[in-house]
Amino acid sequence: METSTTLIGSAYERLRADVLSGHWAPGQKLGIETLREHYKTGATPVREALNRLSAEGWVLYLEQRGFAVAPVSEEALRELAQTRIWVETMAIRKSMQRKDAAWEETVVLALHRLSKMARSLSAERYDENPAWEKLHRAFHMALVEHCGSRWLLAFCEQLYDQAYRYRQLAVKRAYKQRNELAEHRAVVDAIVAADADAACAALEAHYTRTTRIILDGGKNGQSN
Repeated sequence: METSTTLIGSAYERLRADVLSGHWAPGQKLGIETLREHYKTGATPVREALNRLSAEGWVLYLEQRGFAVAPVSEEALRELAQTRIWVETMAIRKSMQRKDAAWEETVVLALHRLSKMARSLSAERYDENPAWEKLHRAFHMALVEHCGSRWLLAFCEQLYDQAYRYRQLAVKRAYKQRNELAEHRAVVDAIVAADADAACAALEAHYTRTTRIILDGGKNGQSN
């Protein structure tokens, strides 16, 4: 029998995943009864999950009106992209200052695994492949994991989640129009060559392109 803690945890994980993936659209109201029916669980787990997501900024509490998905905006996306560039290029530089064979192997292997996984479950259209998303996250975290600061890593993870939410809003319209592997490989090649400036420039170009694609509504390539 599931405990209340387990039910709350399950509701939280499922609701969070659906908010980040765009299943619940930015600004959409999240009624307790609607969510209870959708997730086949009780009102208490749903309410607790909403409270946790509200504390994390994914959901907004509207005074006397319940909850709604946090909105997105062009300004917020530009700020997010610039913050990722600042934070992650610093983390890459710190990682490269402490570079050893084990970390370099981790980065190269993370890219190799990602390159072997299909981006979409469908060959004709974008159908999110959870296995690719897992490897994609692992790749980006591998780039910065040797920085020596767990606080910096935790911030990188938060920024990744925020960026994932924006990517999902545009990726379906832009599938198959971007060579993201080449962009990833440019960062890794620079790391292997011990060229920190080139690695940071490649990562900045990668995120800048992503931002432009999302702002263009996915017309010029795949968001990543």
